[in-house]
Amino acid sequence: MDVLRTDDARFDGLPDFDFAPHYVDIDDTDGGSLRVHYLDEGPPEGEVVLVMHGEPTWSYLYRHMIPVFTAAGHRVLAPDLVGFGRSDKPVQQSDYTYQRHVEWMSDWLRQVNATRITLVCQDWGGLIGLRLLAAMPERFARLVVANTALPTGDHPMSDAFKAWREFSQTVDPFDAGRIVYCGTETKLTPEEVAAYNAPFPDESYKAGARVFPMLVPDGPDDPAAGPNRAAWAVLETLELPVLTAFGAQDKVMAGVEKVFQHKMPGSKGQAHVIFDGAGHFLQEDVGPELARAVVTFMSGNV
Repeated sequence: MDVLRTDDARFDGLPDFDFAPHYVDIDDTDGGSLRVHYLDEGPPEGEVVLVMHGEPTWSYLYRHMIPVFTAAGHRVLAPDLVGFGRSDKPVQQSDYTYQRHVEWMSDWLRQVNATRITLVCQDWGGLIGLRLLAAMPERFARLVVANTALPTGDHPMSDAFKAWREFSQTVDPFDAGRIVYCGTETKLTPEEVAAYNAPFPDESYKAGARVFPMLVPDGPDDPAAGPNRAAWAVLETLELPVLTAFGAQDKVMAGVEKVFQHKMPGSKGQAHVIFDGAGHFLQEDVGPELARAVVTFMSGNV
């Protein structure tokens, strides 16, 4: 597996991102290893908040939420998925599969050995994070579902998602910062757009970002469909508290929160939130508000 690693200098001086990097080496499932980057902020003895990003972002997405969590006494773990941020980037799209992403992050989670986790997951952070939860429920205490899903391919994709998938395969260049900009309501500064492009010096670094939309199960026979159904079979039995927090302007994910509220027992009686003025990347639009809702959720579900 050929791998690229973004030069550290590209991450110098990013706005509102004065966090120390941490790294672990994981099994790449192909006879080698990959370096995964993550943030580890707050008191080591604090309750763990695991925040997982999606497409095409990285841990920078959570920069306005991390201080709220640490001020409340919590420890925050924020990994960069393989192919994103400071983590290593295999160069071939075929190197990336849904199952490999799950295995890569499972290895990372076992190495950092976190327990009593409150999982906050958005976009592909949910598609992967929910699989981690189903595989290792003993490590998790609570779940916050934010603009994400766990699709099984049993329902047709929306026209909006089909359009996004086609765009992701044909646009040249693939401008991650601009994509995030278009998925927000409050809009990013030019410096923030540049921060989302920092991990990708050129197109050769973007195989993981390019291929992600193609890995979403799009039919009942998709390779990920069966494993996701099996994960749902576990999730539907769990009693851990579940909070949904969605952006009102995220049209692709509209209504998906009801799936979690219906299927997961721990969602009953929780103060679920729909944030007005928030798009797909609600961490950008309402980051501190979302973080405060998570802190309140945690305090009420000790």
